[in-house]
Amino acid sequence: MTAAGSLRANARWRWWELAVFAALPLCWWLLPGQSLLLNEIAITALFAVSLDLILGYAGVVSLGHAAFFGLGAYTAAIVANGGMPEPLAGLGIAIGASALLGLASSALILRGSDLTRLMVTLGVASLLYELANKLDWLTGGADGMQVAMAPLAGRFEFDLAGRTALAYSLAVLGIALFVSRRIVHSPFGLSLQALRDNRLRAASIGLSVPLRLVAIYTFSAALAGAAGALLAQTAGIASLDMFGFERSADILLVLVIGGTGYLYGGIFGAIAFKLLHDLVSAWTPEYWNFWVGLFLVVLVMVGRERLVRPWTWWRRAA
Repeated sequence: MTAAGSLRANARWRWWELAVFAALPLCWWLLPGQSLLLNEIAITALFAVSLDLILGYAGVVSLGHAAFFGLGAYTAAIVANGGMPEPLAGLGIAIGASALLGLASSALILRGSDLTRLMVTLGVASLLYELANKLDWLTGGADGMQVAMAPLAGRFEFDLAGRTALAYSLAVLGIALFVSRRIVHSPFGLSLQALRDNRLRAASIGLSVPLRLVAIYTFSAALAGAAGALLAQTAGIASLDMFGFERSADILLVLVIGGTGYLYGGIFGAIAFKLLHDLVSAWTPEYWNFWVGLFLVVLVMVGRERLVRPWTWWRRAA
């Protein structure tokens, strides 16, 4: 098989991928009573997909991805309160602002070890956190910003049940997932996996490693900004915790649960993480972190494949 044929075969749609895309509108239709929870899952999934693009495909580890998430949230809030409450306009501006920040900060990930990148990305998020805290005349500081949104597309009001918010978030998630899939199954996406495996070897065969890292980091930042904008617009508030370390850590946990390097891990991980959070916190609100931590320990010790396929536990290792 030729290289072009192999690329086309790899990009062919699988039945389960079509099922994932079909499930997006179906969950809005079949689960009207869970719209608020599903909206949180959709936003978390979009944020996880954005991180997976740099972690799972380019091998860039980040502990400060919340910088783009928070910037998108505050940008959407400032735009709405500044006289442009149309959600789609605020979303577009938030995506642009986060992409510019990703482009500006991408130089920080081109050199150094993984540990250096961890600390540098964490530092960027910390700087924005403090900046948002100090500029309380613009951001509301520790009190956050209330966001008043106009009807979506001038027609659909954001209702308390979250039906409009869920449809909005699912639509953005579906578009982002489709575009991301096209990218990772393109020659550019395959080159990202090559430099993830061995940057020196990728550079030795003529691939421009810096340009590819800058491009995917900028696109990843744009998607993270979109997730932040969606949360601010649908929840009606932008707060400092959107820049917090816990936000970045939680999204890494989502990818640990769902898996990295195949996009849909962010979606499955977001579903598992949010449902676990919702169920355990309702059962024991004081100690839900303990049970989440225990689940992660079991997941790592047993393995993701064996955990979801328990009938393989007693098979003899090959």
